Amino acid sequence: MALPWKTLDRFITDDEGILELRQRGARDFIISLGNQVLMNSKAQRSEIALGELGCCGLKALSGPRVLVGGLGMGITLRAVLDALPETAEVVVAELNPKIAEWCLGPLADLTNGAVSDPRVTVEIADVADLIRTSLSSGFDSIILDLYRGPHPQTDRHKDPIYGSRAIERTCSALKPGGTFAVWGENPDVGFEERLVSGGFSVRCERPGKGGYRHAVWVAEKKSGVKSRTRKNRN
Repeated sequence: MALPWKTLDRFITDDEGILELRQRGARDFIISLGNQVLMNSKAQRSEIALGELGCCGLKALSGPRVLVGGLGMGITLRAVLDALPETAEVVVAELNPKIAEWCLGPLADLTNGAVSDPRVTVEIADVADLIRTSLSSGFDSIILDLYRGPHPQTDRHKDPIYGSRAIERTCSALKPGGTFAVWGENPDVGFEERLVSGGFSVRCERPGKGGYRHAVWVAEKKSGVKSRTRKNRN
């Protein structure tokens, strides 16, 4: 018989409803928003793949800089850290301070204390805002693990994360040859077309071998693509 779920913590978000952390057993957790399960600690393959693919090739660099949008349970962050050298710098943008508290508390053992790693800085901020203010500093990789990925109804131009203007800003915030990796529930041809138009070469991975498989986009900044200056961005 399966163990019953125990609610460890819950809070009301400003506009999305009630966010809950629940547990049954030592390493079995879910984070839910209302009636929707956002994250399940037993289903990690796409998050791990996202972190690994987003940091591919960075292990050999000296002091690579990575921006992760969305903390969740810290699964993607753990995969990112495992793929990076000890000299790396990782900035995590997370909107909800409670999520960071959970990752430092009951979820810490799940990721071997990923949030406490000395390479990590957690910013309670919108990742889109951090990208806007990072146009001159440059990241080797920007990885988005948000609970809403790109989809066919995404506004092609104005969406603050996946629209064409946002993609241009992301491209500008990356160093030459940098990687933009994005999690999504399903493939989205429109998003891929915007990435190509925005200065990226792109492929869509479907981690796993059967059953429902999420999408992971790996987009590399094309050589010769120039960064836009802050005064010219839209």
